[in-house]
Parts: sequence; C-alpha cells; structure tokens
Amino acid sequence: MSDAKLQKKDEVKSEENIPVAVTPNGSTSQQMDDGYTIQSNTNEVIESFDNMNLKELLLRGIYSFGFEKPSAIQQRAIVPCCTGRDVIAQAQSGTGKTATFSVSVLQRVDDKDPNVQALVMAPTRELAQQIMLVMRALGEYLEVKFHLCIGGTSVQDDQRKLQGGIQVIVGTPGRVNDMIQRESLKTKNIKMFVLDEADEMLSRGFKDQIYDVFKSLPNDVQVVLLSATMPNDVLEVTKKFMRNPIQILIKKEELTLEGIRQFFIYIEREEWKFETLCDLYDTVNITQAVIFANTRRKVEELARNMTNKKFTVSFMVCRKFF
Repeated sequence: MSDAKLQKKDEVKSEENIPVAVTPNGSTSQQMDDGYTIQSNTNEVIESFDNMNLKELLLRGIYSFGFEKPSAIQQRAIVPCCTGRDVIAQAQSGTGKTATFSVSVLQRVDDKDPNVQALVMAPTRELAQQIMLVMRALGEYLEVKFHLCIGGTSVQDDQRKLQGGIQVIVGTPGRVNDMIQRESLKTKNIKMFVLDEADEMLSRGFKDQIYDVFKSLPNDVQVVLLSATMPNDVLEVTKKFMRNPIQILIKKEELTLEGIRQFFIYIEREEWKFETLCDLYDTVNITQAVIFANTRRKVEELARNMTNKKFTVSFMVCRKFF
C-alpha cells in the first residue's frame, strides 16, 4: 500500500475528530463512583459482559479468568471495538485496557479462517508477552491460534510458525515489520490493528516502523489505539490512521488506588519467607496473585515450592515465556 492511503484517511477527518484528550466537541464527562472521570464522545455504556453480544465460549473464558463486571473503559470500548469502529482510549495501567482490546480481538477473529486477522503491537517484549498471556487465558475455550512475534527470538521459528494458520499476532514493531518485509507475515486479511502504549512506542523511535506496518494493511482496517498520554506525535498518528473514532479518556489526575490496601511484613530470615507466604494464602482468600522476586533462581525455586504445595503456578523470567 502506498502513502496515498495515509492521505486518504486524513481526508475523511474533521475538526470534531480530535482525540478526547483535548476535549473534542460533543464529548461528555461522567464522574464514576470509584473516583475517576470518564470523558467520551459516546454515551453507550454496557454494564455487563452478558449484554455485549459476545461469543458464548469467549464469555466462558472471561468469567474463568476471574472477571465479574466490566471496568469503566470496558463498558464503553468493547462494543464499539467489536463492531469494527476505530477507537482511541487514553488510559493508564490498571484500568482494564488490555482486556478491553483482547476481548474485542477474540470476538472479531473467525477461528475457521486460517489467515492472520488481527495484529497487536506493543513497545516492549515484556508487554507483548503480558498481552499474549491475557489473550490466551481469555481465549482458552476458543480455537484461535496466536503467535508472539518479538525480537530476541529465532527469525526462522517465526517464519515457520507464520505458515501454520496463525490468526492473531502480538509483537513489537521491529520484528513485525521485519516479518512483513520478508513476506512471511501476510497482511491482506488483517481487519484489526491495535497499538498499545502508542506514546511509549513513538518515544522509543518506532514511528517509521509503525507507519511502514500500517501502509501494508488493508484500506478498511480497524485501528484501536491506547495511550497513557496524547503528545503531538500520537495525535499525528490518530489523524493519519483513524476515521471518526470513538474517543475515551480516563483523566490521569483522577486515577486512584482506592480499594487497594497495602501491607508490609518484616521477615528476619530468608528461609522463613516461603512459610510466611503459605500462611498468607491460608489466612486471606486469594484467587489470583502476581509474585515478584529479584533473581531468576528465586523465581524458579518459588514456583517449584508452590507447585509442591499444590498451588497452580506458572512463572516468567527474562527471555523466557511460559
């Protein structure tokens, strides 16, 4: 696809389509009970996953993952994403944005079609791995095939796996662009393009690679962009790539950690830590948890000990994806 595509999408823009971060005309603002403000140019709010017209097996995956009720951004963004609308969401971590686009991708992808249909790009390998974990968990009961396309892994492995009926690609700009240039990643059937943490991607110098990827996509591709901030280079991307987007802003200054309680436990000896952790599990009702350690050895040892105690555990360390 040529640069004419970028101009074509630019022509259908109007001044009313400036992202919500700069308070577009016609947008609405709503103060939520949990302490933050949602600003959007759409009033449609769906407060239950059951009312989003999602696939039954996808709903099963959502509830199995532990979700009970959609977050504020999910209530506003999932349905437009599932219906093919371009969507801009300015939101911080912890708002449910990853699940928002993951659910939408899984809803839109046809698992009977062996072609690549959705492309998700993130600025770092670690974030791409995290997104893949969420997507695989939510899509546990679907037949969708995923592939993680990031640097630091074998190019030949990527090329081989991309021949095997992959439907969703999650990756970083450099490797994704490389696979497209090698013609290993076929883009003609991609209908959904997601840019997560767009501001971070652009700040890392990926602008040219993002543009090159976009120019290889179909003219009618749906674009979903998520960004913590809306600097000028992100606004430029939205103007070039998107058409009449749904715009959602969770105001940064209103984001809080209300409802999250923090505790500190002083442990005098290293060998007492594991038993203390087990005591916590016996005392507090914990359904899901993320535990960090400062070395790979400690992570592997902790996972092994917890497995021996009959906990269901997976672990992730540098350059490994489990």
